[in-house]
Amino acid sequence: MKIELATEKDYKYIVERDRHIPETLVRTKIKEKEIFILKDSEKEIGWMRYGYFWDNIPFMNMIWLDEEYRGQGIGKKIVLYWEEIMRQRGFKLIMTSTQSNEEAQHFYRKLGYRDAGCLLLETQPLEVILTKNL
Repeated sequence: MKIELATEKDYKYIVERDRHIPETLVRTKIKEKEIFILKDSEKEIGWMRYGYFWDNIPFMNMIWLDEEYRGQGIGKKIVLYWEEIMRQRGFKLIMTSTQSNEEAQHFYRKLGYRDAGCLLLETQPLEVILTKNL
């Protein structure tokens, strides 16, 4: 498994699958180096993208792995890879979130993330905010 920064050649793969970001922002995220592509040989198998909470705290927005690649430790590898990059850039705190009805919250807690609050939008399940000190 390889982790690479997304490039323009990954644009189509991302916009066809990522339903949680407006298509108009994908190129900006690629340009800003805020999307990583996960590959098995040369085949894309998933992605991870992030941004910044309050414009100064790295916030992991999305990890996606194609179904057949889940449960193999790949998600953990990309999170730890991203954490190391953020640490090298001098960040001391990172964040992510997950809906309270998703299993991902347990995944993040096993990696040392701690509950930091929540957000409740009218039409969505409770969003659990998690942080980790680097």
